[in-house]
Amino acid sequence: MRIRTYAICLYIILIYWISLHIPHMHSLFFPTLGAFSLLFISRPFDNTEVGKIAFGAVLASFIGSFFVYWNAGVLSLLLTLVIVIALINKFKWNAPPILAVSLIPFFTQPPLLWVIPLSVCGSLLGLLLTLSAAAYFEKRVGTLPLFLKRTAKAESDSAM
Repeated sequence: MRIRTYAICLYIILIYWISLHIPHMHSLFFPTLGAFSLLFISRPFDNTEVGKIAFGAVLASFIGSFFVYWNAGVLSLLLTLVIVIALINKFKWNAPPILAVSLIPFFTQPPLLWVIPLSVCGSLLGLLLTLSAAAYFEKRVGTLPLFLKRTAKAESDSAM
């Protein structure tokens, strides 16, 4: 799990750097990306469940974008919240960051309808690829004597 933790930190830093330095890529970075990262490494999800959560996030961002594009008022916010919460309950997506992702368009108010959903999709795909590569690396490297696990656990290691 330690390698996955470092991998997501590096990934989030990379996405942040890209969003700062490449024009039109500003919406790739969103704070909820960190919440999804922690969610995916802290709970034992199978691949289909992670895929459903990622799909739910993209769908929620599309719903929020649609309502902002239609009208950026309070009624749009209410409709977004009610619809996304209903979808989370109906499909049992045990991932609170999905609701937060649906609110991103209300803060950024993108000029095009598809910008936020595409950014969320790209960021989450990159995150899932990064976590898959890190898990594969952990599995391969974990057997080497250089990376043997310590038997003593310090208090500072409990978060990782």
